[in-house]
Amino acid sequence: MELLTLFFILLIAAGLGLLIQWLPLRRQPMPTYPQRAPFLGGGLPETHAWSRFHVRYYPMTLLLIAFEMEMMFMYPWAVVFVEQGMKAVMEMGMFLAILSVGIVYGWREGVFKWQ
Repeated sequence: MELLTLFFILLIAAGLGLLIQWLPLRRQPMPTYPQRAPFLGGGLPETHAWSRFHVRYYPMTLLLIAFEMEMMFMYPWAVVFVEQGMKAVMEMGMFLAILSVGIVYGWREGVFKWQ
């Protein structure tokens, strides 16, 4: 009996939720075409969405990810450093050494040169 009551309450809650979402949609007029068109006035795109980017952007992207991962790891590390001490310093040193290899690779590839 309890399971039937729970199912009945869930059915009523789902029905009311759908009704609450459906009622405001019936009163709104259909938007005009310029309102439904994509951003920037609905102009046709100059390139296809699946077009490829130049390969020079990929090393820069990898470098950005390296810097972002460094920051994502350093904030919680500051809390752990207080508890762990020298062990945490050594772990951060290894992590920064690995990221430095990526930065040196990016430097060698000329990522820092603006063209």
